[in-house]
Amino acid sequence: MTNVERHQYILKQLKEVGAVQVIDLCEELGVSSVTIRKDLTLLEDSGLLFRTHGGATQYNPYTTDRTVFEKEKLRSDDKSRIGKKAAEMIEENDSIIIASGTTMQSLAKQIVPKGNITVVTSALNVAMELIKYPSVEIMQMGGTLRKTSTSVTGKYAENLLQDFYCSKLFLGVDGIDLEYGVSTSSAQEAQLNRIMINTAQKVVVLADSSKFGRRSFGRICGFDKIDVLITDDKVNTSFVESLEKAGVNVIVV
Repeated sequence: MTNVERHQYILKQLKEVGAVQVIDLCEELGVSSVTIRKDLTLLEDSGLLFRTHGGATQYNPYTTDRTVFEKEKLRSDDKSRIGKKAAEMIEENDSIIIASGTTMQSLAKQIVPKGNITVVTSALNVAMELIKYPSVEIMQMGGTLRKTSTSVTGKYAENLLQDFYCSKLFLGVDGIDLEYGVSTSSAQEAQLNRIMINTAQKVVVLADSSKFGRRSFGRICGFDKIDVLITDDKVNTSFVESLEKAGVNVIVV
């Protein structure tokens, strides 16, 4: 196989599944890892892909902090399905934490309360979605308002969580990387998310498939802290298999 044929094969795989791994390409193309890494470097220099640890992706693996008003228009159908599946996990008399993000807002829109539930949230848009239900008690966290996410961070929010222990945490993230873990664009939000994780019996991450293979500035945690991950059917099966091996229950909708 010539250099051009290898490059065409790599780009075809990227188009179909979104990401490739060096070890897989070596087996499929029958060449050494040195050759594949040179191929990936050349293609990255040509602006055709982005290198990642152990492979490459067609998406920029480093996320940026966009406003909630921009992000709510992206992948809205996927987020709606993810939110609906997550809402099915909420039971009568549950005490839950809902973090920030547009996928969390989609979850809030899908909640039909089964009896009384208590929701602790850092997100103003989540609280506004749920305020119409008399049976939902809302504990709105206070603190410094992040305008990009319409949510709060800081010591006031962190201290409030010390007084609670909840059955479930529903967490949105900006990046999911098999080695780096899950991350968000704000270091302050990552800190608050870590405290949320310690306050919940079960951690459920909601993330559409565009978040996979990406890293953001603030690392939240590794996969050992995550019980369930709900994503859409565009996710690369290799990511699903790796997460399941790590002990995460992956639900694809």
